[in-house]
Amino acid sequence: MAKKTITVEQIGSPIRRKEDQRATLVGLGLNKMHKRRELEDTPSVRGMISKVSHLVRVVDEQ
Repeated sequence: MAKKTITVEQIGSPIRRKEDQRATLVGLGLNKMHKRRELEDTPSVRGMISKVSHLVRVVDEQ
């Protein structure tokens, strides 16, 4: 069975954001505007996305 994935795109800049929000973006593999990453859909990844929901958007859920 294939693992579920989720594609996220960075839509906000980490400039003038708290250090933990910057670290969360790096943890998601995002560091530049409009960069997309396909990640495994796990509760920990969902939690990271919700923490920086104002900086990222979910593009696609499979």
